[in-house]
Amino acid sequence: MATSLDVATRHGVARAHVHAATAPVGAVVLGHGAGGGVQAPDLAALAAALPGLGWTTVLVEQPYRVAGRRVPPRAPVLDEAFADVVTHLRARGHLPGALVVGGRSAGARVACRTAAATRADAVLCLAFPTRPPGRADRPSRLPELDAVTVAVLVVQGATDPYGTPPAAPGRAVVTVPGDHALRRDVPAVVAAVTDWLAGLA
Repeated sequence: MATSLDVATRHGVARAHVHAATAPVGAVVLGHGAGGGVQAPDLAALAAALPGLGWTTVLVEQPYRVAGRRVPPRAPVLDEAFADVVTHLRARGHLPGALVVGGRSAGARVACRTAAATRADAVLCLAFPTRPPGRADRPSRLPELDAVTVAVLVVQGATDPYGTPPAAPGRAVVTVPGDHALRRDVPAVVAAVTDWLAGLA
């Protein structure tokens, strides 16, 4: 059962849903996408599966979602709020062992941009949105991913219209059935993540 904690950040109150492992080897802190919440199937499945494997799992609701707003603020606001939550949880002993930060879609981007600030040991990206569909004129988000200096796992749907990032040194990319929502084969998502975490542990 999760414990929900309200956390004061520089940009309002965030909410951390902590799924604690009994004998933790590490912690995984995951943010949600821009248009969805922590109830996304991939996030919910990981929160259910990972604690039994020794990974305390925290799902972070950004302050704008807690306040009932649908439209996310600018990237620096999201980044600062996420980093504040991680700092708060670490100070209170909720993040034992190795720390993996991550999230789905926009939450994955936040995790990449804050990996250094949160002192993460690794980054988990679920459906990293490389470029908006049909918008070749928009800049690629790959530089955010390329800037991460720790181990990275990207789990991407085979038909994701946002594209699939390439593998790179220190970055594994696993393709699973489905699109950007990663709903088609959630067990495949969980398997990819658990295999990767086993290597980290």
